[in-house]
Amino acid sequence: MAREKGIVELAQMTEEQARDMLEVIRWPEGVTCPHCGVVGENVKLNGKSHRAGLYQCRACRKQFTVTTGTIMHRSRLPLVKWILAFHLMCSSKKGISALQLQRQLGLGSYQTAWHLCHRIRYAMANDGSGGLLGAGGQIVEADETYVGGKPRKNSGVKGRCGRGTKKVPVVALVERGGRVRSSTMTTIDGPSIKEHIRENVDRTGTLMTDELNVYVSVGKEFEGGHHTTRHSLHKYSRHEEQADGTDLHVHSNTAESYFSLLKRGHVGAFHKWGKQHIHRYCSEFDFRWNHRKDTDFERTVMAIKAGDGRRLTYDCLPTGSSFQ
Repeated sequence: MAREKGIVELAQMTEEQARDMLEVIRWPEGVTCPHCGVVGENVKLNGKSHRAGLYQCRACRKQFTVTTGTIMHRSRLPLVKWILAFHLMCSSKKGISALQLQRQLGLGSYQTAWHLCHRIRYAMANDGSGGLLGAGGQIVEADETYVGGKPRKNSGVKGRCGRGTKKVPVVALVERGGRVRSSTMTTIDGPSIKEHIRENVDRTGTLMTDELNVYVSVGKEFEGGHHTTRHSLHKYSRHEEQADGTDLHVHSNTAESYFSLLKRGHVGAFHKWGKQHIHRYCSEFDFRWNHRKDTDFERTVMAIKAGDGRRLTYDCLPTGSSFQ
């Protein structure tokens, strides 16, 4: 495991030190061939004609470096800047824009910074926090919000909040005291919500939502029951006595807290999200929430590890004129 480091210490690293750090993070048991998976049968090539950090596997005879087969594969950016980008995105509670990252890291273009950010978000979506939420009778809160900007003046479109708006619906499922899993949806209706919850939540748990009727049908499937609060009447929390005499605190305020961070990031740091990329930003905010109890450096190490086996080329990203 790499030693705990702050951002100042990371920024002062040489390329060789950055490479050594990535090798410790990726290969804690020793250098491993990403092609055939053999450990300990790899030779470091130190010839003048070889690039830095190049290995050759004795088993399959293929060559590789620490970035081969990772989110950093074939990148021309210095490894120090990669590590700093991971750290800045993992430590910024409400996110950091590509333009800000470009300025701080001295990147050559906005497109480079934009692609870098989306590659890191793609790695964050693979952070290992899989499995169904709510297993073992835990409480899962479900809520929905709508993400997007205000209509332009004279566009003929009236600004609306909630259902009926042209903004992108986002549903968040939050274990109370645990993980979050958010996802964009085409529409908020009974069949869509039922399918989404069935795919992500264990029915041994307890479901808590507001009074929106799309949750009623799937709520009947939970062993712990479906408990609601009446937001339309400005009632956001209540206590309910259980059959065993224990007190159950009914609310969906944890999901609201997650949306608070998500929207503050959207309005304060990013300003605009392309509809085709909102799910990537959700992955970023999910990652920071799921690892909120870790230090900034521990979170950075987790994100770097999650980039193993991931690849997101520039051509795979729909861009458009704004690169959002």
